Amino acid sequence: MKFINLIKIAIAAIRRNKMRSFLTMLGIVIGVAAVIAMLAIGQGSNASIRKTISSMGTNLINVVPAVQNKGGVRQGRDASPTLFVDDVTYLRQNSQLIDAISPELDVSGQVVYGSKNWPTTIYSGNEDYPHIKKYEVATGRMYTTQEIKTAAKVCLVGQTVIENIFEEGENPIGKTIRFNSIPFKIIGTLKEKGDNTFGQDQDDMILAPYTTVMKRLFRQNFLRAIVVSAKSEDLISETSNEITQLLRESHKLKDSQDDDFELRTQEELISNFGSISEMMLVLLGSIAAISLVVGGIGIMNIMYVSVTERTREIGLRMAIGGKGSDILRQFLLEALLLSIIGGLIGVGVGVFSSHIVESILGWPILITADSIALSFLFCTFIGVFFGWYPARKASALNPIDALRHE
Repeated sequence: MKFINLIKIAIAAIRRNKMRSFLTMLGIVIGVAAVIAMLAIGQGSNASIRKTISSMGTNLINVVPAVQNKGGVRQGRDASPTLFVDDVTYLRQNSQLIDAISPELDVSGQVVYGSKNWPTTIYSGNEDYPHIKKYEVATGRMYTTQEIKTAAKVCLVGQTVIENIFEEGENPIGKTIRFNSIPFKIIGTLKEKGDNTFGQDQDDMILAPYTTVMKRLFRQNFLRAIVVSAKSEDLISETSNEITQLLRESHKLKDSQDDDFELRTQEELISNFGSISEMMLVLLGSIAAISLVVGGIGIMNIMYVSVTERTREIGLRMAIGGKGSDILRQFLLEALLLSIIGGLIGVGVGVFSSHIVESILGWPILITADSIALSFLFCTFIGVFFGWYPARKASALNPIDALRHE
């Protein structure tokens, strides 16, 4: 039997039982749509996390105090301070690979202006800090080297802070605010950055010289961290090794002693979060794939019913010269068509529902051609796999028994 005739017969059989065919395809439609939507959400989250971390600079290196155990008790990082301003000076003077370096301090508290107040965090560094952390001035200016040396009480404010302590349209430049009772004169505002992937408002902040924060607010002589920008992304590993060696020299650590600091690179963060995202992606995809398997089982059940209903038709075809292989191909093609049509509809539903999720919930999505092709190929495999056994049963019927079937 010609292949074109088999297609015509398969289409006629599907059209003859429209509702049953639709219900059969429904499982495939839901399965494919679920796979595409889940993969889109998972891949979107993964891409968003990578974009957020990369936006802070792929050549960024964070140096923080090492967490230590004393008396069997795990100490906090502030309990064993190991980083100081002298370390920043030593690294700047002796490093060949560092492009920019800055101390980093942050203090949470209450900012007050007039009768309004707002809980926020003040971040601080030297003149390189804005460049390293990708902060840009919207209006006004950045603090100067002289203001850092004199621990001037000046600052720049983020858009969220402005919206919550100033009247709409009021110019904050030149105004004096109080942070934890310490007055700061606003010399600039920061460009809006919005929320990051982790839900943190990047505009809810104040930026000030580290000397001011250290003397007026932190009231300690150690640093929370040192932030470093390597000369290029390709030199991250070499720069990290150089920093480790120089800090060991600065801290006069013996070969037998462990580092009293830790280095964290953006690539490590991307790798760590990427591993978690990939695990979630596999989990979501696996859960969605179960729907496809259920849809395949539905195809198999319906094909069994179809074989039983059309037993006399099968016998008649065999009696006039039809071969078992023709019957096998006919029923297998019907199962495959049901799966393909359901898959095509499922792709459309999956893409549409993904955009609905993005617009309503605001979740990042990423629909790739690979995810569509994978789900479509999988549903085609499901159709062939679950349709083969009923088709094999139909092709193995005895023509005489089939003609006698009531």
